Amino acid sequence: MLGFLFPGQGTVRVGMGAWLRRKPVAAQLFAQADELLGQPISPLCAKGPLDRLVATEHAQPAVTVCNLAALAVLRADGHEPGLVAGHSVGELSALYAAGVLDLAGTLRLVEIRSRLMAEVGVTGGMSAVMGPAVEEVEALAAEAATADEPLVVGLENAPGHTVVSGALPAIERLGKLASGARKIVPLQVSNAFHSPLMAPAVPGWREAVRAAPMAPPRVPVVPNVTAEPTMDLDVIREALITQLTERVRWTETVLRTTTTTLCVEVGDSKVLAGLSRGVGARCLSMTDPGTPRRLAQERGA
Repeated sequence: MLGFLFPGQGTVRVGMGAWLRRKPVAAQLFAQADELLGQPISPLCAKGPLDRLVATEHAQPAVTVCNLAALAVLRADGHEPGLVAGHSVGELSALYAAGVLDLAGTLRLVEIRSRLMAEVGVTGGMSAVMGPAVEEVEALAAEAATADEPLVVGLENAPGHTVVSGALPAIERLGKLASGARKIVPLQVSNAFHSPLMAPAVPGWREAVRAAPMAPPRVPVVPNVTAEPTMDLDVIREALITQLTERVRWTETVLRTTTTTLCVEVGDSKVLAGLSRGVGARCLSMTDPGTPRRLAQERGA
């Protein structure tokens, strides 16, 4: 059984999707997306500029379209998932792969999500804390936070790779408290995603998700906030809503996904493949044009 993992916003770069666009099925997907989106995303993926591409309102559609293009290539070669998950905004790509959303619905939701998140006026940030266990980072974040300056664990990416999200002064205080950290790396993001500071975006997002046409999944989905495979459409919908302010439990997600499957990172990224190694799991990446062929060889062995 194949597990498909879909990357999120932090994987964007100028030139993304270049080899995919040379494949007719992927080029068709890009063309369809350019027609469905409010503005074409293909030129921005191909040529930038970087400052526009990494902006939330462009980055989320860009990574989603690259994810779906990579999925189209896999499907054209006969590869279908038995289980899906997506990292942050990548969860929308996973829902498309599972048949919960169609193409238009996926792109409509990613546009709404990115717009709502970009419009949040509260200034915050995110930093990766490398080294300590997630429990230690939780304690440090709680100590650094105040009622007016929240700080939480936003992402559990891999053992020893935890991302905190919240008010910038609280992140600065955590940096002084975390003497045992190997390093602390500020992330190039516009706000404190997956934290309480995203609360202003939740009402609009809830309305959009609850109104979106969704079908029961064809394969199990592992939502970020639960890290539990499910076929329950109500659970999937509510998990997608709460994801804006809740933690991405990616370490648990990968463990759930890789116990009985061979995994593929479905997008133009190696980030999730690298994180998978942190839990001892093997994950191929669609950044390699030879991945579909390798999958056929391994599954036929």
